[in-house]
Amino acid sequence: MKSKIVLFLGLLLAANVSYADLKIGFVNIPSVLEKAPQAEKAKKRLEKEFSPRDKQLVAQQKEIQSMDERMAKDAAVMGESARVNLEKDILNKKRDAKRAQQEFSEDFNVRRNQELGKLQRRIVEAIREIAKDQNFDLLLTDGVIYASDKIDVTTQVQQKLSTMPE
Repeated sequence: MKSKIVLFLGLLLAANVSYADLKIGFVNIPSVLEKAPQAEKAKKRLEKEFSPRDKQLVAQQKEIQSMDERMAKDAAVMGESARVNLEKDILNKKRDAKRAQQEFSEDFNVRRNQELGKLQRRIVEAIREIAKDQNFDLLLTDGVIYASDKIDVTTQVQQKLSTMPE
């Protein structure tokens, strides 16, 4: 039993000596994502791409709302066939609007995920370049409870991203 303890302590001592010269760093990915210039550009591209469809959906909702108001106001004085036709029109427009909203959401999520994936690849590329340039042995990202400022390279990653092309 004593020999196992001695062996364990010897290995522990050897491990401490061999890891003493490791260069370790930390990158706060959420902070990088939030401040990356590419993220702002991606957001603007998405807004530009989906703004017309969003305006169209808002116009559809307003039209449905005005038809509902007309139905509520004029239902008592409308003829039976006119009221039934208006109800059918409202129902069809609501169905179309719901379908269009779902398609919009799906398309937007697909494009957002594409942009996010592209940005994440850029961030990983920047982190790897910094790790190689500064001879890091280990760079950590997620799951870190505490990292001192002297090993935090988040700012360097953000600076590197700002110099990278789209």
